[in-house]
Amino acid sequence: MAADNDDFAHRLDELGASIADLSGLFERAPDTEAVLSTVCAEAVRLVPEADMASITTLTGGEAATAVSTDDRAVLLDRVQYRSGEGPCLDAARTGGIVRVTITEAGGRWPEFVQEAKELGVGSFLAAPLTIEDGMRGALNLFGFGAHGYQQFDATTLRLYTVSVESALQADRRYQQAHSLAEHLNTAMRHRGVIEQAKGMLMLIHKIDEKAAMQRLITQSQNTNVKLRDVAADFVYRVITEQSSTQPGT
Repeated sequence: MAADNDDFAHRLDELGASIADLSGLFERAPDTEAVLSTVCAEAVRLVPEADMASITTLTGGEAATAVSTDDRAVLLDRVQYRSGEGPCLDAARTGGIVRVTITEAGGRWPEFVQEAKELGVGSFLAAPLTIEDGMRGALNLFGFGAHGYQQFDATTLRLYTVSVESALQADRRYQQAHSLAEHLNTAMRHRGVIEQAKGMLMLIHKIDEKAAMQRLITQSQNTNVKLRDVAADFVYRVITEQSSTQPGT
């Protein structure tokens, strides 16, 4: 009993450390695929009875394997995609945990079970995973033993996937905010040069602001050049011409 309690406490500590490390994962991994590969490998480490893992994605009804720790996991996924049924697809579609042995799964997913037997896989555990807007999926664990996983294994995997979802969403919000800030900064820089060009045109040609803006727009349309580039080019030319006419130049 004491050994079981120690194992339980150790598993909780490892789960807590993995969850705490999720935020740093996005700084280390170059893209979403790299993040999911790390998540996949970490799930195998967190659940001792898991021998391999994959992540299934569902986009517009189309299923695919985003990443895996073993080519055999990909083979098992593909059988499900062809037949349209299996534990991974069930978890992705229903949003619930699927935990079964090969014996229990025999009557539900015959094609999948046949492939699993040929590969020596006896136990399955899958948890739903929302990767991004419009893309649902599942984190799938396969075991060579017929243990069927324990309830604590299912709880561990679900807690981990929920934390992964939260981290993915937080990172997506950060990236969106960062992108918006860059767009705003760019817009402000462009606005500045456009206002500068308008002011120069008003001064040189003795016209009002509306007429100056129309000159820039017309030039942009006639040359098929972006308005900000037309403005920047005009400002540059005016400054260059003024510099060349200064005494001593």
